[in-house]
Amino acid sequence: METNNFSNDSTNWIWGVFYYNKNDKRIFPPKRQPWMGWTVNFANWKSILALVVALAFFFGLIWFIEANQ
Repeated sequence: METNNFSNDSTNWIWGVFYYNKNDKRIFPPKRQPWMGWTVNFANWKSILALVVALAFFFGLIWFIEANQ
């Protein structure tokens, strides 16, 4: 199966929301509808790490702004 078709396969989606495919090495694969953006591949540890880092950055930024008002 080609990499582009991984996102369209229903067996790679948990509850239709969470993308989980060990064979797909992309960090941010496209959503089922590519015009909607990208999603996280929860089977790839690099993808989960990128999500955690992004969330930590944004929560840290919000905390920093709130603490300095």
